[in-house]
Amino acid sequence: MAIQDWPVAERPREKLLERGATSLSDAELLAIFLRTGVAGKTAVDLARDLLSRYGSLRELFQVPVTELCAITGLGAAKVAQLHASLEMGRRYLAERLKRGVALQSVEDTRAYLQAELRDRTQEVFCCLFLDNRHRVLAFEELFRGTLNGTAVYPREVVRRALSHNAAAVILVHNHPSGVAEPSRADELLTTRLREALALIEVRLLDHLIVGDGEMVSFGERGLI
Repeated sequence: MAIQDWPVAERPREKLLERGATSLSDAELLAIFLRTGVAGKTAVDLARDLLSRYGSLRELFQVPVTELCAITGLGAAKVAQLHASLEMGRRYLAERLKRGVALQSVEDTRAYLQAELRDRTQEVFCCLFLDNRHRVLAFEELFRGTLNGTAVYPREVVRRALSHNAAAVILVHNHPSGVAEPSRADELLTTRLREALALIEVRLLDHLIVGDGEMVSFGERGLI
């Protein structure tokens, strides 16, 4: 049965408009982008097949473009739309960390950092520099390492904080393993950076570790 023949309340597009995007399943959201199915399958059926084949939306977005384009029912135009939607989502979240914007939502900040770092195959260490009213001065990736770790130099973090005339800093790094639990080395590094920043009267507000779908806050753990 074609989607247009479904009850109105069950059609993905109408459901989204009436109840909001969060009410849709992953397959329904994907079906809205696909718009049409293939012979014998609705867009929702095709979406379910894709998610079953690749496991999740996240895994689907990581499939090489050439492979996706070769799948019956997709093609270059739809694949381009899918990747454009992902990039728009990232840019929307990035707006929350623009220079001069005060950090008002912990959830928005975490959503952006997860979108930016969770799929990195290397460990990267970043700093969010803030003024005394917690307005964003800059978000910078300072160090990049390997799958298992990265070398972080406190003097460089201090130098960048001085360069931005920052009053506060939030540290962020990812764990490519997907496990966000902090290591002993992470705890020692946080202590060293807090002490180094204190010498120039810059507060360390938090250290966030991004994993696969989870994030650990040193502040919430009482480790700052």
